[in-house]
Amino acid sequence: MIITQKKPIEELMAMLEGVTKVALVGCGNCATACQTGGQPEMQAMTEYLATQGIEVVGTVYPDECCHKLLVKRDLKAIKDTGYEAIICMACGDGTQTVADNVKVPVYPANNTLFLGQVERVGMFNEYCKMCGDCVLGSTGGICPITKCAKSLVNGPCGGQKNGKCEVNPENDCAWIMIYKRLEATGQLDKLSQTRKDKSYANVAYPRHINLREKK
Repeated sequence: MIITQKKPIEELMAMLEGVTKVALVGCGNCATACQTGGQPEMQAMTEYLATQGIEVVGTVYPDECCHKLLVKRDLKAIKDTGYEAIICMACGDGTQTVADNVKVPVYPANNTLFLGQVERVGMFNEYCKMCGDCVLGSTGGICPITKCAKSLVNGPCGGQKNGKCEVNPENDCAWIMIYKRLEATGQLDKLSQTRKDKSYANVAYPRHINLREKK
């Protein structure tokens, strides 16, 4: 799940300077779970903007704001409402998807933080940096790129203390976690395997995948 957090309202209002009519776009998936772009948050935003002299003339609530065709379809419902800008209450991907489909400014209401695990309602943990070169098979299913503050791929640094990370002592040392997981699953031999240091030289952004080309 893509984890988002509301931007400070002052930042959003600065972007909206001179705008009097807006449309809101939420997201029925990740942003709803994060309580940053669901229907209650859209209603609260509508009410707040009214106090600032900004009228919400239309709202769109796609099931997934990152789905280009869904967004394109749903935006048709507000095409003639006279909005001067759109506030997207989804992630950065959703904001760009909306912007691809309109000819007015699109402003993000949220900051996009990470790809995370849902521990329980309202509690999220960062689990993956989407590096495109997964090492989980040799690290006991624990990602050192994400869990280690230094993203080390060949064991711990010398700074851990009492099993805690030197960068953030609130976090467990990722490589001690990896050791314990490999020990529990009888795979300690994998610690002797040397993994290549991460290199992003071969990654050309933006990346693109077309599953149709593979058929």
